[in-house]
Amino acid sequence: MPCPVDHGSAGSLTLDPYVRDLRTERENLHAAGPITRVELPDGVTAWAVTHHAVARELLTDRRMVKDVAHWDDLQQGRVPEGWPLLSTIPPTPTNLLGTDGTEHKRLRELTAKAFSARSTERVRPRVEAITTELIDDLEGRADQVLDLKSEFAFKLPMSVIGELYGVDSAEHGYLRDMYVKFFSSVTSPEEFGEVYAALERYYDDMIAAKRAAPGNDLTTDLVNAGENGDALTDLEIRGTLQVVVAAGHETTVNLISNAVRALLTHPEQFALVEQGKVGWDTVVEETLRFDPPTSNFVFRFASEDVEAGGVTIEKGQALMVSYGAISRDRDEHGSEPHPDTFDLTRERGRHISFGYGPHVCPGSHLARMEGRIALPKLFERFPRMRLAVPDSELENHPSIVVNSLKELPVLLRP
Repeated sequence: MPCPVDHGSAGSLTLDPYVRDLRTERENLHAAGPITRVELPDGVTAWAVTHHAVARELLTDRRMVKDVAHWDDLQQGRVPEGWPLLSTIPPTPTNLLGTDGTEHKRLRELTAKAFSARSTERVRPRVEAITTELIDDLEGRADQVLDLKSEFAFKLPMSVIGELYGVDSAEHGYLRDMYVKFFSSVTSPEEFGEVYAALERYYDDMIAAKRAAPGNDLTTDLVNAGENGDALTDLEIRGTLQVVVAAGHETTVNLISNAVRALLTHPEQFALVEQGKVGWDTVVEETLRFDPPTSNFVFRFASEDVEAGGVTIEKGQALMVSYGAISRDRDEHGSEPHPDTFDLTRERGRHISFGYGPHVCPGSHLARMEGRIALPKLFERFPRMRLAVPDSELENHPSIVVNSLKELPVLLRP
């Protein structure tokens, strides 16, 4: 088996699309930083920022833009058609992930208000109710091995974002299966094209349905905004839905799964929570730092030469933000306890796992709230829960972008 991170062409680090040793990959990336060249699937190369301070600097640098028109490798045909990581790079500047400046501000204002701290608090009772319903549903199988990721960690945020945007619950499973392929780094070009086109059709149909039969949901609000002179085109509505539905569930799925895993494999830390010495807010924040939901975010592009971290990011080159490596930064989080340690008593440093600057994740309030509700309710009902397999047997979804377990088998009541 090849090393998970090895030296590729011209001294770059090659990232493993199968994510067979994420812990080592993070450490190697951080050690090579603060900015290093990386080789991605199919020989595509980019810069990766791997240290906290330089990441904050670049995430607020207006010369680092999101519009893919600035990416020389793509424009010159050096990126293969159907390249799997293109799934998270908008082909046109029609959503939050592909725009900057006034365009980004316009789109963000039409969507972010739904995820503000005040708006998030309004859905708290519904999040609590859904959480209780899902836990009640698990009772009948509490003595059996079940996949907590698919049976709980996925269903909660998908139900919440689905209700907010009017996604039929019968379609949640379809979207889950599609996004597994969408975020995979090893999806074939042919299948990638099929998945991308299918999701575009899905959201186009959803927009048409809401236009024909408006509902009390945020998709209807987006459609109305477009028709009331706020200049939201159908492409922009579709792009917004693609971003918020995907990020609105995937981030929280990984947060909940990674937190449960961390607590079950660090009983001395879980004991601090049980004894009331550490709150669930701290569990959520340390999980976000220790095992962030997003491993690497692609891409930003240099609109002109940018000097940072001792290197020159040349005009037209791409930059990946390596949140997994950034979480290991000793300068930010100290060397004792080591950043590669899940420690709920950690006093130093602040993570940026939801991003930083103008593109910070608008759904961070909702994700945090869901985690702070789901985790205590889950462990209150099943305090003796344990992994059903050794931790070493848990496998990551083959994605360089999202940090997602394939499954999380547990026994709720051993």
